[in-house]
Amino acid sequence: MDTVLTKGFRYNLLYGGSRSGKSALLVSCVQDRALLAPESRHLIVRKEMSAARVSIAMDTFPKMWRLRYPDIPPPTFHKLDGVWEFPNGSEIWLGGLNDDKAVEKMLGREYATIHGEEISEWPYHWFTLLRSRLAQVVDTLEGEPLSQRFYGTLNPTTRMHWTYRLWREGIDPQDEVPIDRSQYAYCVVNPYDNQANLSGDYLADLEALPERQKKRFLLGEYVADDENALWRREFIHRSVLQDDGDWPVQMQRIVIAIDPAVSNEAGSDETGIIAAGLGKDGNAYILADESGKYRPEEWARRAISLYHSLNADRIVAEVNQGGDMVESTIRAQAADVPYKAVRATKGKVVRAEPVAALYERGKVFHIGQYPELEDQMCSVTTGFDKKVSGWSPDRVDALVWALTDLFPSLTRKQHTGPIPVPKFSMV
Repeated sequence: MDTVLTKGFRYNLLYGGSRSGKSALLVSCVQDRALLAPESRHLIVRKEMSAARVSIAMDTFPKMWRLRYPDIPPPTFHKLDGVWEFPNGSEIWLGGLNDDKAVEKMLGREYATIHGEEISEWPYHWFTLLRSRLAQVVDTLEGEPLSQRFYGTLNPTTRMHWTYRLWREGIDPQDEVPIDRSQYAYCVVNPYDNQANLSGDYLADLEALPERQKKRFLLGEYVADDENALWRREFIHRSVLQDDGDWPVQMQRIVIAIDPAVSNEAGSDETGIIAAGLGKDGNAYILADESGKYRPEEWARRAISLYHSLNADRIVAEVNQGGDMVESTIRAQAADVPYKAVRATKGKVVRAEPVAALYERGKVFHIGQYPELEDQMCSVTTGFDKKVSGWSPDRVDALVWALTDLFPSLTRKQHTGPIPVPKFSMV
């Protein structure tokens, strides 16, 4: 731990299991650095500003300040701007990277510290973008220059994720060249390291997770993809938006596919919500993944919002579980939205195999990175059993429905019997 916080490494990663104290430790570190160097500027950033406000501004930041500085008034938090102002002139800014205007403001400043929360949710270019702003030159109270530091936290995903390649393998994930390892350090912390602040029941729950989830959320290990998975990482091709923000190709059709969960209770499945488009080049493009655990009215609003923002052609939803409720939930939010109900008559794997074949043929591109979707894709095997695995590939199900709608030939019945011989009249 001391290696990450006190030694001379510019880029530092703290990863491990759930509730292991990663955020608390690094938020405290940023507070210390703001006090140590008057008029210094620092940034704490997540994928979404709303998540940053809830988890950092309303929880971790004030808790750690009260714990460590009980006799010192906390810095003033300006909620509208998302910044803490210290009496010594230092500032700690709070940000979300999915807001283009907010990102422009972030890039207009230089920082002595950048702390990225849950960077497993980030595409690699967000990290490289923020690196350019780790540049503030400022002195400490002792008159020494304050070191410039990046700190990242995450619950690890798979070994193909860019964070694993960068910090563990020492390879730049974009250029595929070795990095300067003297600039990078990582440390692993787990719930056992923080068990004084956790209940025994919570640890027992983590210990009872399926093996794959246990490795991630309890042991804090990056996991390898299943060798028998329908998809392999090398099948997932990527594309990027044009400089003006347009799609890489003109889209012929865009669909929003939903694999709905009928409840939002503990243990409920996620609702898969995937947006996909068919380009004029004949290839499919994955445009968004808005999947998550929602109440029915929430997933309907999410899907309809995505439908409008992408100017989509229609919404496709599986109705095996919800039946007519699925359509009525959508219609309650937008009565005139184009809608198509689909019903699964084959197993998940059978439906997914032709879609996986599209990826293998290079017919599908992901615009951006979707780590949770891609982890599911590379974990669904030919013998996949939801009950045995302990999880449901709802994101993959929505992906399959979206691409099946864009490529209707995938579901056409193929004639496998003898070719009929035409009968000719002898008249």
